[in-house]
Amino acid sequence: MTEGFVSAWPAAQLDKEVIVTRVVAAGLDRAFAAWADPAQIVQWFGPEGFTLDTHEIDIRPGGRWRFDMIAPDGTAFSNRITFLRIEPSRLIEADHGTDADDDPDRFRLLVTFDAQDNGKTVVTLRQMHPTPERRGIVIGFGAVEFGGQTLDKLARHVER
Repeated sequence: MTEGFVSAWPAAQLDKEVIVTRVVAAGLDRAFAAWADPAQIVQWFGPEGFTLDTHEIDIRPGGRWRFDMIAPDGTAFSNRITFLRIEPSRLIEADHGTDADDDPDRFRLLVTFDAQDNGKTVVTLRQMHPTPERRGIVIGFGAVEFGGQTLDKLARHVER
């Protein structure tokens, strides 16, 4: 560990975590707004070929976003994101799972935004799953690839 560096996540938790990151050609405020503005996030969120059917969206601490993510084959996957902490142009922390109370597979989501000197922004998407086994399952069905596709869509959205 680098001297002076303090990890936001305990080392014992790394076997539960999935991390995906992208540099987007947009400033910090624009990149953050794409996540925090309900009118924008519904335009780009999700993997390639997937669409969204939003039932409720309230992006603020204590608010939630309930939606179905529709796969290219028409399969609908229910989702609920409950927002825990939002620090403008810095981070969004939420719980993400199915649209069911007490979803045992719900995971903690942390999206951070870091400005670069060249006007671009590093967007990091971190998922903390409840168990190492659950992390293995989501990696097995493509969570890293799907997360990368989602951030690619974000990049295209903010770069327009």
